[in-house]
Amino acid sequence: MVGNPICVQIPWDKNAEALAKWANGQTGFPWIDAIMTQLRQEGWIHHLARHAVACFLTRGDLFISWEEGMKVFEELLLDADWSVNAGMWMWLSCSSFFQQFFHCYCPVKFGRKADPNGDYIRYLPVLKNMPVEYIHEPWLAPENVQRATKCVIGKDYPLPMVNHATASRINLQRMKQVYQQLANYKLVEDSKGNENYKDCYQQRRRSTNILQNSTAGNHPAS
Repeated sequence: MVGNPICVQIPWDKNAEALAKWANGQTGFPWIDAIMTQLRQEGWIHHLARHAVACFLTRGDLFISWEEGMKVFEELLLDADWSVNAGMWMWLSCSSFFQQFFHCYCPVKFGRKADPNGDYIRYLPVLKNMPVEYIHEPWLAPENVQRATKCVIGKDYPLPMVNHATASRINLQRMKQVYQQLANYKLVEDSKGNENYKDCYQQRRRSTNILQNSTAGNHPAS
């Protein structure tokens, strides 16, 4: 958000087509699409579901501004509150309140962790007959399985709009570049030689701990 002193100015991409696919549940990732479908149908989604789709839209996969996602939530959420909504989006996009951008939700692994049997995915009727072993990654189902379930990927249900492993790796590097330019942050090497970013003044430790506690079962991007 330009002019907001607490918001990191990240050079997000502008991609109206990708934004529309996300907003309408047509990303090709069943976990993400089921969440956005429930949001449109019922006006509510679980807070961890909000985390998943917010990360996917912003720093995780599409690298689209959190402000675009905020607008969609503002329109569709029955419990929308402007300040809470804006704060959540800044938080989950690592634009403010939270800086551990190297922790990223995988749209497949997190979905499988939270919904191993694919019960939630049934918000997508087109996937209702897909076997459990393929429900989170239907593009991996053999052609005969796709035809038998009347869900041919690329025809009845879209292929994944991005390669998550590639997109998340590129976006991680972009986020690193942004944070390296900030005067209040420094790059330190931990004992294992892994790069880690820490707030020099530890101003937001509490916000970080809250998110870590609420997402302890999440998988990083891979």
